[in-house]
Amino acid sequence: MADGDNSRLDDAARAGWLYYIAGRTQDDIAQALNISRPAAQRLVSLCRSEGLISFRMNHPINACMELAARLRDRYELLHCDVAPSDGSGETASLGVASLGGLLIERWLKSRTSLVMALGTGRSMRASIERVSPMSCPLHRLVSLVGTISPDGSASPFDTLVKLAEITKAQHFPMPLPLYVSSPEEREQLLKIESVRRIRAIAGEADLWIMGISQIGDDAVLYRDGFMTRSELLELVRHGAVGEVTGWVFDAAGKILDRGTNLRVTSVPPEPGSPRLRICIGQGAAKILPLRAALTGRIVNGLITDEATARAILAD
Repeated sequence: MADGDNSRLDDAARAGWLYYIAGRTQDDIAQALNISRPAAQRLVSLCRSEGLISFRMNHPINACMELAARLRDRYELLHCDVAPSDGSGETASLGVASLGGLLIERWLKSRTSLVMALGTGRSMRASIERVSPMSCPLHRLVSLVGTISPDGSASPFDTLVKLAEITKAQHFPMPLPLYVSSPEEREQLLKIESVRRIRAIAGEADLWIMGISQIGDDAVLYRDGFMTRSELLELVRHGAVGEVTGWVFDAAGKILDRGTNLRVTSVPPEPGSPRLRICIGQGAAKILPLRAALTGRIVNGLITDEATARAILAD
């Protein structure tokens, strides 16, 4: 089948699962998939007419939907998508990127003006690359993270400009390095009027979409030159396990009040926020930071794969 047909069957399977198995109303389905109620009704009908459901879902996405429901219940998530995985890291990452791209597309197809705030990272970049070209002049995209690398060059994992090119949306990059040399320098830079306005736009965003990385021997921030070995070891000594948008947190999901967190310029997380804060991540290295971020309510939405979802749910 064509990719478009496969995507529509996936949507029909999701709608059918929500309606027949989870007992959601068509209004609930429309809200969950960010579509109109008539569109939700058509997807439920398509699920039935294509034979995707009988006494149980005849589609591999069924197991993913069950995992997503368990994650939503355990961590009180506002959004959760789980991609099928066959044990291959490459397949899992492609599936997660596809779901991330689909989510972004659904939001950007809204006819109501919205603000979408973006983090950076490999998973984020891969998701953006799956978004289809469209024209979204009413929407605004804003960066949560500084777009300047430690050597002064543009970050290779910046997502804002790439998505703006695809969608023609207004965009507001953060013209700062991720980390500066001192807390005093950070305080001065955040007083710049253009920076203050960008951070204000991000704070009012309808949703945030972020990547996540681990803090440990294989920390991405250390590997990419954003922090020194001594800084990394100090964070580990104080219980750090992960980071989102450069902000480091411990296993309980508590943002640390030391180390690089005193010099980071990105928009700070909002634990417990009622607004949608979605994290995209998968893989063995992401299990501990994802569980911590969910526990501490740093994020209230998740896009991951089956294997990672099962590991997060495991005692």
